[in-house]
Amino acid sequence: MPLPAAALFDFTGTLFHIEPAGSAIAAVLGEQFVPLADEVVRRGGYNGVGVAHDLPADLADAWHERDLSRDAHRRAYSGLAERAGLTAAQAAALYDYSISPQAWSPFADTVSTLRDLAAAGVPTALVSNIGWDPRPVLDRYGVLDAFDSLVLSDERGLLKPDPAIFDLACAELFVQPDACVMVGDNAANDGAAVQLGMRFELVPADPSDRTGSELRAAVGLAA
Repeated sequence: MPLPAAALFDFTGTLFHIEPAGSAIAAVLGEQFVPLADEVVRRGGYNGVGVAHDLPADLADAWHERDLSRDAHRRAYSGLAERAGLTAAQAAALYDYSISPQAWSPFADTVSTLRDLAAAGVPTALVSNIGWDPRPVLDRYGVLDAFDSLVLSDERGLLKPDPAIFDLACAELFVQPDACVMVGDNAANDGAAVQLGMRFELVPADPSDRTGSELRAAVGLAA
């Protein structure tokens, strides 16, 4: 497979994965609070969780706007963690940890894929529905400068699956969509890039389902 004219990547579940809620709670609050982890996740109170069960009316607006506003993102996840049994202070501490570089790890081939694309002269963009700044995470793993464009929903006012967000990324990379690839873990959101004629490659979000070469294969790099 030849290299694309440009490569677009999702963030969560594609390039990076977050620490499980249980171990994050243990690190931030102590082992005695780990039994609350399942309920925190079920309620949607941990960063990266995409489904909130029993969503209360007073947090509905924040939840639906969480990837368009950093304030809404914090209010949604912290508020739902409180509904799961944490105090306001505990929920705030867990939220702060969940957006810190310490909570995030790259998949096995993330760094090599981005570095090798940069070395090959293939421009890249991060296209993410996100309500917090991932730059410190990218910087920690030495890949912030590997991106030519960061198209973040909360900064651009656009959300996947709106094709406009992919179109914007391509415009900033000075490439035509039909010459690019979009790599992501969500067929509905990330896969909407095909509406512009872009090739889409789906990768597993769970680290245990990865072999360590999915990203490289998706963009045409040797394993």
